[in-house]
Amino acid sequence: MAVFEIGDKVEALDDLTEGEVVKVSSDYVTIKSEEGFLLDFRPDELIKISNADALRVNNLEVAKVKAEKDAPKKKNTLQHKKRQRNAPKMEVDLHIHQLAPSTKGMTNHEMLNLQIDTAKRQLEFAIKKRIQKIVFIHGVGEGVLREELYYLFRRYDNVRYYDADYQKYGLGATEVYIMQNP
Repeated sequence: MAVFEIGDKVEALDDLTEGEVVKVSSDYVTIKSEEGFLLDFRPDELIKISNADALRVNNLEVAKVKAEKDAPKKKNTLQHKKRQRNAPKMEVDLHIHQLAPSTKGMTNHEMLNLQIDTAKRQLEFAIKKRIQKIVFIHGVGEGVLREELYYLFRRYDNVRYYDADYQKYGLGATEVYIMQNP
């Protein structure tokens, strides 16, 4: 068993830790790691690093090389699938100011009908053109338009709907997934 002195450079046998001995007791050797942490080891868990050992390969370098070799190679097929999965979605903004030049003289019922008709027309277009995902931006409001949209979506067997991405749209959007026939 090696005898350690304060100031010795040491390396842990079964760890990627190197450091300098700062305290020696009968049972433990305290080292200050390269990151500045104080760590206790039993003397049989450490080896001295002499200046002659400066050219040798340490555990940390071996671990880095192994990690590089073990790292999986990137496959082109994964990139293709990712691109396909994140295909741009069709977005339909159903805010009334986007659909009509002016709401002057329109009742709430007429505005709602215009929004639902637009949603139905865009959904039919997406089904016809085999667009898989469509996001309807309806806003939060009192939830009347949202409920009417859900009623519309339930009439289609090949349509699934759920809340759209909260980070992008907040609470005021619904994403529709159209299942395509093979």
